[in-house]
Amino acid sequence: MSDSENTMNDEPIEYVGFWVRFVASIIDSVIIAMLTFPILYLIYGAAYFDSTESIQGGADFFISYLLPIVAVILFWIYKSATPGKMALSVKIVDEKTGGKPSAKQYIIRYLGYYVSLVALGLGFFWVAWDNKKQGWHDKFAGTVVIRC
Repeated sequence: MSDSENTMNDEPIEYVGFWVRFVASIIDSVIIAMLTFPILYLIYGAAYFDSTESIQGGADFFISYLLPIVAVILFWIYKSATPGKMALSVKIVDEKTGGKPSAKQYIIRYLGYYVSLVALGLGFFWVAWDNKKQGWHDKFAGTVVIRC
């Protein structure tokens, strides 16, 4: 059995590495942009995309920041994956049981994204070196990403 395979509940599992997860995040980012950019254009006009301000108003904050957070966490809770992960046939599971993580684990996992990012992205790159392909956000939450 390779480092990326193990058994969880007597079934062989394959931990998903950096590049597959990176591609999933690109897919998710494109989907979010396809949904949010037209709405932002309707509200703020073309000048929105030329602005150097990071937040241009309440609607921008809601659409660009809060909505994606809520959407990601809800996808995790109901599908154990975002659309990008679903497209690549991978999902998030509890590290110890292989079952569905709790809502608390998903929230901790999302907050862990910020810790992983602040450290120059090292928490995300950690996936490439870890035996279970866990990023820091996975370690904090007690989750792993596996092929389904």
